[in-house]
Amino acid sequence: MTISAQMVMDLRKRTGVGMSKCKEALTEAGGDIEEAIHILRKKGMASAVKKGGRETNEGIIGIAETDSAAYLVEINAETDFVVQNDRFKEFLKNICDEVARTAPASVDEFLHQKYSKNDALTVDEYRAEIVQTLGENIRIKRIKEFKKVGDYSLGIYSHMGGKIVCVVEIKGANDQGTLARDVAMHIAAEAPDYLKPENVPADVLAKEEEIARSQIQNKPPEIMDKIVKGKMNAYYEQACLVNQKFVKDPSMTVANYVAEEGKKAGKTLEVVDFARWQIGE
Repeated sequence: MTISAQMVMDLRKRTGVGMSKCKEALTEAGGDIEEAIHILRKKGMASAVKKGGRETNEGIIGIAETDSAAYLVEINAETDFVVQNDRFKEFLKNICDEVARTAPASVDEFLHQKYSKNDALTVDEYRAEIVQTLGENIRIKRIKEFKKVGDYSLGIYSHMGGKIVCVVEIKGANDQGTLARDVAMHIAAEAPDYLKPENVPADVLAKEEEIARSQIQNKPPEIMDKIVKGKMNAYYEQACLVNQKFVKDPSMTVANYVAEEGKKAGKTLEVVDFARWQIGE
């Protein structure tokens, strides 16, 4: 397979590794960028790489809230010029209001329902009108509901004008919105992949262990196992929210920080769920 300059640039963007090494890895991987990343990591040239380095669409992630739930809504356009247009922003607000009003189960269901501000149109027909007005393809990509229930606190943080939006659920009290938002801000910065080690898929763990062992050859088995365990713990600190060092107090993990704040409030607090949306994922 021919390795194009764009493929090499894409791999460099995702790994930070030099162009020549990226080309070698792509050649060895037969042009498969994920396999090339795996090769570079086995050689110790690249650390854990997130998918966020890929090219993305433009758009904004909107937030809608009611007394009983919060909603995230991602709407995409072709250019940032249109995203900054007042008509696009008005469309985003109207769609968020509609989602909060009707709580649709899916994007497809939402697109086919009547638009409340003009019941002669479906939501999708309203979207089509905006496409004609703005001259770009616009789509409602995804919607997610977060219920406000019982002894749970919800925290929402929007970053870069809605390019990244994070939501955190903390169990144990319904008055810890500020703490939950602080954790959401941490998520925006640190981009965890999983909540805790138990949530990491078995195939991902197997690959991480394979990479760790490939980096420490010619060691006695018991020493190798100890080093691999240390490397896996380091992986959890990078990939799992509750194991990460909290950005506001790096002396503590996120889990420990939340637990300590709970003690101050006389509560037992725990992060039980999160979402990190980034435009174009």
